[in-house]
Amino acid sequence: MLGRMADHNLRDVGGTPGGLGHFLIGFAMTCLGGYLLANQVTVGGSYWDFYGANTFGITLIPMLFGVGLLFWNGKSAIGWLLTIAGALFIFGGVLANMHIYFRPTSLFHTVVMLVLLVGGLGLIARALQAQPAKSGE
Repeated sequence: MLGRMADHNLRDVGGTPGGLGHFLIGFAMTCLGGYLLANQVTVGGSYWDFYGANTFGITLIPMLFGVGLLFWNGKSAIGWLLTIAGALFIFGGVLANMHIYFRPTSLFHTVVMLVLLVGGLGLIARALQAQPAKSGE
């Protein structure tokens, strides 16, 4: 691993020569665009109503049983299956009962948020490609 990295310098991004500037600017743009977009989203909860009212506690049983099996034997396939399946069921139930709204904003602000997000991702992808050698190097 260190042998492959010996001929690269800090400006090399993604194992290709050059691109650090594009990567950092793209990363900053992506973070800012993602933050601004997520800041416009309002999330409201609802009551848990899978298979009837007040059944959230029942959905915890398989996951907790799986966790108990994993504490007893960390290599237990059934323990892992119950834990992961129970967690996915709970996560799905929470997502299914959420109300997600995009708060009203101007078209200009929406375009700025999306351009920052997608433009930043484009710059990150560009930085991961091999950069052409500059004349004089």
